[in-house]
Amino acid sequence: MTRTAEQTKGRAGRLTRLMPAGPSTAARTPFVLLVVLLLAGGLISLLLLNSALNEGSFKLSKLKRETTELTDEQQALQRDVDSYSQPDALERRARQLGMVPGGNPAFLNPDGTVRGVPERATAGPSPAVAPTPEANAATTAPAEPSAAAPSPTATSTTPPPTSPGR
Repeated sequence: MTRTAEQTKGRAGRLTRLMPAGPSTAARTPFVLLVVLLLAGGLISLLLLNSALNEGSFKLSKLKRETTELTDEQQALQRDVDSYSQPDALERRARQLGMVPGGNPAFLNPDGTVRGVPERATAGPSPAVAPTPEANAATTAPAEPSAAAPSPTATSTTPPPTSPGR
């Protein structure tokens, strides 16, 4: 097939020189396959990246939940420690163990002399807890109701006991 002079002139002539004589799909096949493979690889890598991010998100939420639970447990334990370390609780527990308050202490000076007079600790009377009005009424109530005693249906007007300082 020979080209005529009209085909080689102008825009159409340039296009005919750039294009091969016949349609060639065999030359385009590797390029199309490369583009399809690149797109498929990109999509698969995005899927894997998304899965890894979701897994990290699940781990993060699990760790936050565990942190909250452990924080709550730590606060409960701290409340227990605080209640056990109050002076009255310490004294009560020491008395249960048979401990008694110490007497006057004696100190040793650096030269080995004793300063103060040591005294032996003795078990004094334990401090009595002030009884509540209900406890007093129960211990002093007569065995049999009398005519002067109020009826069991009468209500008490005694206010509930409160601790000092409130």
